[in-house]
Amino acid sequence: MTPETSGAWLAALTLGLFSGAHCIGMCGGIMGALSVAIPPEARRRRWRLLLGYNIGRVASYTLLGTLAGAMAGGFSPLDPVLRLVAGLLLVAMGLYLADWWRGLVWLERGGRLFWRYLQPLGRRLMPVLRLRQALLLGALWGWLPCGLVYTALAYALAQGGALAGGGVMLAFGLGTLPAVLAAGAAAQTVTRYLQKPALRRVLALLIIGFGVWTLWPSVSSGGHSHGSHEAASETPTEPPAPSTRPPSESDDTPSQHHH
Repeated sequence: MTPETSGAWLAALTLGLFSGAHCIGMCGGIMGALSVAIPPEARRRRWRLLLGYNIGRVASYTLLGTLAGAMAGGFSPLDPVLRLVAGLLLVAMGLYLADWWRGLVWLERGGRLFWRYLQPLGRRLMPVLRLRQALLLGALWGWLPCGLVYTALAYALAQGGALAGGGVMLAFGLGTLPAVLAAGAAAQTVTRYLQKPALRRVLALLIIGFGVWTLWPSVSSGGHSHGSHEAASETPTEPPAPSTRPPSESDDTPSQHHH
């Protein structure tokens, strides 16, 4: 594993942790509803089923990241463009969390068209009595339209490889677990805490920072490359050093023939 890949996975994990406010808003209600929907006869297995939901959800994220990374791996010339898109989406996500700009709503609306075909499948799995049902329902939940997931997926796409892309989405999904699991256990308390404007703005600024960090290599490498070419062109060519080789016998050949 390269340091760059490790850094990307760490950034994705932190993104999932920092975006808890959005996870509560988008998934907290779902998690609370799933908790309430567990029948009385399955209440003893409540935490097992809730964990099953989230394992299925994170598995879907990992699959999406793996497919996106593999797809991007075949188009390596597009790496700078993909990194640019990922950075811009991270900045847009931060603005969305702080409620400074709601442009990502349009991205989520596009995903709802696909969700219409998956939602009926989830209804067939209700009520959830077994772990297998919870895993399948969580796997469908992973495809729920969400601007945050699309942002993380763009970041996975920018990694340019199946393993790196899958790792990014796995790390992101694990980062979202604390907030989503807490929402299932105490949705109202956690929601009230994470919806505080000051906290949301701090989290938003951190995500915007990740976006700038993602964009920076594209900007700085272009300037560095240009500067290095200029420096190379301005460096004077040194004249060759005078030869210190002693004269060989072949140099004296003409004089020997003269004698």
